[in-house]
Amino acid sequence: MRWKGRRQSSNVDDRRRLRLGKKAKGGGIGAIVVALAAIYFGVDPSVVLNLAQGLQGTSESTSSKPLSAQEQQMGEFVSVVLADTEDAWHALFKGMNKRYQEPRLVLFTGSVKSACGFARAAMGPFYCPSDQKVYIDLSFYRDLKVRHKAPGDFAQAYVVAHEVGHHVQTLLGISSKVRQAKAKLSKADGNKLSVKQELQADCFAGIWAHHTERAKRFIEEGDIEEALTAASAIGDDRLQKQSRGYVTPESFTHGSSKQRVRWFRLGLKQGSIAKCNTFKARSL
Repeated sequence: MRWKGRRQSSNVDDRRRLRLGKKAKGGGIGAIVVALAAIYFGVDPSVVLNLAQGLQGTSESTSSKPLSAQEQQMGEFVSVVLADTEDAWHALFKGMNKRYQEPRLVLFTGSVKSACGFARAAMGPFYCPSDQKVYIDLSFYRDLKVRHKAPGDFAQAYVVAHEVGHHVQTLLGISSKVRQAKAKLSKADGNKLSVKQELQADCFAGIWAHHTERAKRFIEEGDIEEALTAASAIGDDRLQKQSRGYVTPESFTHGSSKQRVRWFRLGLKQGSIAKCNTFKARSL
């Protein structure tokens, strides 16, 4: 992926040298287990995060250890990817006679306070609609490479683009409609709606790749395969199989590997928001 020397976003809040201390009141290990159970790439993590609200307080301290050259480069890389999403979505929203409001991206280490609550790195990257920020502990990329066998910078860029996809859903009013609808549904039917929302975010990530490639020719040989490998690796079916040895489709909240790959491919090929309407698709 060609990214060096290109514009970096001014919307990155680098908190990687900050450390949060906390005093637990109840919850403790139980809250961590629940957080671990929240599969990566959540839409609205507030339900899980609020389980940790028993935390009486937090204190911040700044690490005296400077960021390594590799850590600095990863921060620059993520900033370039975020800038690419800004360029792509500004143009797309302008085409709809709308104004795109840029999200902020928070880089953290270990744990972080967000408007959705207190989060630990074990939850993976997430988007908080309450403050319209994307949160990423970059150690997740190591997990993506080692645990999920999905290495590569384009796979890492896909992660950012997917979370920004949830921000686009918030701006378009899709997220609020999903929340309202889920409040009236059973858990199983609510999960089905969550899957459609997640797959649409995958499709939106494909749209980012489509328009950025047309404008900047940034894709190199093997990049698309990296993104497809990442999308496949974090499908509900594969994650459930890895964690407990069997699959329960009715509990899916993000979609199967095949579905995630399909919708990313569709966004990449079509580059159209209209083509990403998972909610009206006859089949996912």
